[in-house]
Amino acid sequence: MNTLKSKYGNALEIGHLIGGEEVFEGRVLERHNPSDREDLTARFPEASKETVRRAVQVARKAFEEWSRTPAPVRGSVLMNFASVLAREKETLSRLMVREIGKTLKEARGDVQEAIDTAVFFASEGRRLYGQTVPSEMANKELFTFRRPLGVAGMITAGNFPIAVPSWKIIPAVLTGNTVVWKPSEDSPALSYVFVKLFEEAGLPPGVVNVVFGAGKDSAGQWLIELMDEGLLNKFAFTGSTAVGRQIGEVAGRNLIRPTLELGGKNPLIVLADADLELAVEGAWWSAFATGGQRCTSAGNVIVEEPIYEEFKRRFLEKTESTVVGNPLLYDDLTYGPFMNERLFQRWSEHYQWGEQDGAKLLLGSGRITSSNPYPRFRGDPDAGIFGTPTVWEAAPGMRQFEQEIFGPTINLVKAKDLEQALEYANAHPYGLSSAIYTNHRHSAYRFKVGIKAGMSSINNSTVGAEAHLPFGGIRGSGNGTRESGVWVIEEYTYWHAVNEEYSGRLQLAQMDTAYAQAREATDWARLLGLQEVVR
Repeated sequence: MNTLKSKYGNALEIGHLIGGEEVFEGRVLERHNPSDREDLTARFPEASKETVRRAVQVARKAFEEWSRTPAPVRGSVLMNFASVLAREKETLSRLMVREIGKTLKEARGDVQEAIDTAVFFASEGRRLYGQTVPSEMANKELFTFRRPLGVAGMITAGNFPIAVPSWKIIPAVLTGNTVVWKPSEDSPALSYVFVKLFEEAGLPPGVVNVVFGAGKDSAGQWLIELMDEGLLNKFAFTGSTAVGRQIGEVAGRNLIRPTLELGGKNPLIVLADADLELAVEGAWWSAFATGGQRCTSAGNVIVEEPIYEEFKRRFLEKTESTVVGNPLLYDDLTYGPFMNERLFQRWSEHYQWGEQDGAKLLLGSGRITSSNPYPRFRGDPDAGIFGTPTVWEAAPGMRQFEQEIFGPTINLVKAKDLEQALEYANAHPYGLSSAIYTNHRHSAYRFKVGIKAGMSSINNSTVGAEAHLPFGGIRGSGNGTRESGVWVIEEYTYWHAVNEEYSGRLQLAQMDTAYAQAREATDWARLLGLQEVVR
């Protein structure tokens, strides 16, 4: 690693991390601060398929020893890691503000999630329980054990560059697996520092390996293709539904169960009995936290008809107070820039969708520039790519109602009652997060049992996660796998059933089992003289 002086600090010149060594192979790429493109944050190589293959082979070799390391010892590395992350929390948070454009408040939360995850799974190293199962045979015992899968390939997105990798990497290594990780090309410096801190905590070389590059026709694609070479035993991915389907296809033909955390079009329902002030705040945060660049961001706010106009008035007023700008220079921001040009271009398209489908634009004018100013902008709008907070009135069937947009945009949708609101909430291909605002317990119950989503909130936003609660979706949002909490352990282990024979002879279950024999039945009705009782 080398450092170069740049506009807001030093830029890192880094290589792939393979077996504890830096490998400088491949075309050199650069990452610039999305709030100010003059600020270089990292130079890093793009991995070839051979480089990715070598990283996997190193991980396979490291698995031999790491999988035999006692689980409590593996857990002690995570406890060390939690301490190291806590020590460097502010440094990582400020680097995150610079490298991907999060506000400092959100960046601190991102790092804290990784700390919480490390603490949680450190203790799970002493709780990777199997079972002792009673046998149907004498002089025999049955057991179950959790076993690691092997080498896990991982691809993560850049919007949560510390938290989301921790959800995958930490439980994978705790359970004895090794990892080859292709992080987002939007966060190479953060990814590099994350793994170096993990190594400082005592992680042996080769347990976590990093290969840099993009997705299609680059390191991400090469890593996926290595499943077809039989080199990977697990795959975990956070990203788009389209890419998730491709990974699922490759994994399926190799009999690998992938972890797929994909997109969302998350509904937030507001009923007439809701606390309107709370609902407006929750809907606003669900829509515009991280500039809408979250898989759990609200896509449609579905409001019951009697309060629709009042909610709309208050929500537009709240949205007009949204502050956008360069989070490196200003603390009072709601959100910062788009992480990259590709996400901005996709977001820009939805203005055409809305016009074509007949949606009504209530607020928003596209990209913020000096020639298209936004009154509550802080900084130089032309230095990065920033979008105005955008609000539409839309309806089911419209493209923007059904598709993930991944930017600072929200649809307001009117529903006549809870039943129609639930119908609208499910009228899209996804099933990740959801929320309802109501003070009626039966309405909350009907929502919980009627919504098609992996996660739901009652009187809270669609965004946010805790390290000990399962995270994931259904339908177009995932394949039913979960991250976080004890549930994720199922994704990185398999159950090994063992029967141990002490009798010194062959005993055949079902065939040699001395099943109890029922005795002759007693006619209790006759004995008690109840045959003639008339009811």
